[in-house]
Amino acid sequence: MTVSATAGAATLGRLGFAGGQTIQEFGYDDDVDNEFRYQVEDLTGSELEDEDYNDGADGVLLWYRDGDDDLVDLLVDALTKLFDQGFIILLTPKAARPGHVEASDVEEAASTAGLQTGGSFHVSEHWAATRLMSPKGPRR
Repeated sequence: MTVSATAGAATLGRLGFAGGQTIQEFGYDDDVDNEFRYQVEDLTGSELEDEDYNDGADGVLLWYRDGDDDLVDLLVDALTKLFDQGFIILLTPKAARPGHVEASDVEEAASTAGLQTGGSFHVSEHWAATRLMSPKGPRR
């Protein structure tokens, strides 16, 4: 079941996406939800940047499955790509799907990377999204 365009735009807004943003994507593979990706591109008005992009981003999409590289390391790497006030959207397979990641593992990795969670959302039939951001205040 897919989300309607209006509901999808509302969810994207709650995740932090807005027009004019530059969004960098990590963890792309053949199992990602392309409809969600296209919705992000439509809302921001630009294509997603790949892992080789080096100019800084307003947000990062990080597709992560259990068994991928260390989540803390990936989150720290993603943080280095962000402008101040940037955010990371961590996309993980939903429960009972191959590669599912427990919410407690996401919370622990986020905390270790110096991030806090800002809510979780179901963005497609197979993927859930968690908004991660730096705590309020300037970065060191």
